[in-house]
Amino acid sequence: MKITKICCIGAGYVGGPTMAVIAQKCPEIQVTVVDLNEERIAAWNDTDTANIPIYEPGLDVIVAEARGRNLFFSTNVDKAIDEAQIIFISVNTPTKTYGKGKGMAADLKYIELCARQIARVAKDNKIVVEKSTLPVRTAEAIKSILDNTGNGVQFQILSNPEFLAEGTAVTDLLHPDRILIGGDPSEEGKKAIQALVDVYSNWVPAAKILTTNVWSSELSKLTANAFLAQRISSINAMSELCEKTGADVNEVAKAIGMDSRIGSKFLKASVGFGGSCFQKDILNLVYIAKSYGLNAVADYWEQVIIMNDHQKRRFSNSIVQTLYNTVSDKKITFLGWAFKKDTNDTRESAAIYVADDLINEHAKIAVYDPKVSNKKILGDLNYLETRNAEANANSVRSFLDPYEACQQAHAIAILTEWDEFIHYDWQKIYDSMQKPAFIFDGRNLLNGPELKAIGFVYQAIGS
Repeated sequence: MKITKICCIGAGYVGGPTMAVIAQKCPEIQVTVVDLNEERIAAWNDTDTANIPIYEPGLDVIVAEARGRNLFFSTNVDKAIDEAQIIFISVNTPTKTYGKGKGMAADLKYIELCARQIARVAKDNKIVVEKSTLPVRTAEAIKSILDNTGNGVQFQILSNPEFLAEGTAVTDLLHPDRILIGGDPSEEGKKAIQALVDVYSNWVPAAKILTTNVWSSELSKLTANAFLAQRISSINAMSELCEKTGADVNEVAKAIGMDSRIGSKFLKASVGFGGSCFQKDILNLVYIAKSYGLNAVADYWEQVIIMNDHQKRRFSNSIVQTLYNTVSDKKITFLGWAFKKDTNDTRESAAIYVADDLINEHAKIAVYDPKVSNKKILGDLNYLETRNAEANANSVRSFLDPYEACQQAHAIAILTEWDEFIHYDWQKIYDSMQKPAFIFDGRNLLNGPELKAIGFVYQAIGS
């Protein structure tokens, strides 16, 4: 099958960048990204690509090259579905907040809505690709919906999970470790798999394109995120022991990372992991294990989340205890709100939960993040429903200038590892703060000895 038209339902963190790169690398294929969110689509179509809704280094350049040539963003979902040969489903799959599986299972209502819309609109055979992170055997449910429409259209369901790290998504798309495609072992299934393999083959070496059955592909995505999160929680667990024993977690991480069996990646101690995937996918894995009665497996993976939550609480508790057991009416400046550098994504960011704890202690929070708006910061806090929106607005203020954010602060907390923080004039910041001036480095980003020489009381994770 020669693919000439692709549609992606969902213009978010996965759909937008992935389709932009496919369009750039496959100029003969028309790629249309659709979403019902008119504001988001308008942002993708903004003539100034600096205003596109997803901040990823290099993404604006790729969008500028392909948009209007063979990359299009639209709210006309039905038209794009009707015309496409391959339809990617890249919509949100949040953790359920209601009913059976609340707090653990993936909420698949948006996936089902997509499937029903495809079934209603499609007039000819389609390849439907799961791009969203989904629980194992979701493809079975999608196929059941599509195959029972009664209109005679044949559908092939593929699983093609994304393995993007926010902040490096463009590099990950251009030079992936692997492309994973799962499909049905039937002849028609193999043809569908090959059609998608041919798309990626425009720039990805054949050796890096892995084909499996659908279930292995779905489970591989959850497993990959669980393993990565596990490493972070493991080194964070050791960071607490390091603080008690006089060891330095950075030295420990370097020592074990030089072991070729372990490797050095994801061994950086911090205030805790965030993002849209790790916690959601592990909770999903826990729920799946419990649904099969595998309680020991469920308990094992749930401990990764428990450790991460503990690390965030431990960080906020340390701030309160160090500031003489009270932060009431004290100004605490957060440098960083995004869950990691080089992204404007704040989902499950440690900063949200540390701020929430400190607001409970009546602290006044000042925030500077180069890519996150005040509206987003307040929205993140309001989503927790710990207190009303007015109380949050009275407790948190964001700044466009980091030096202004730090003026008269009792303490600074580093919550995101933005590179620019390293290069600030820390003497100037020290001079503007209340004394003693505290820095709580939740990312082990700054030069501790230099800051101590200036006069700061400096605390890092795991030392």
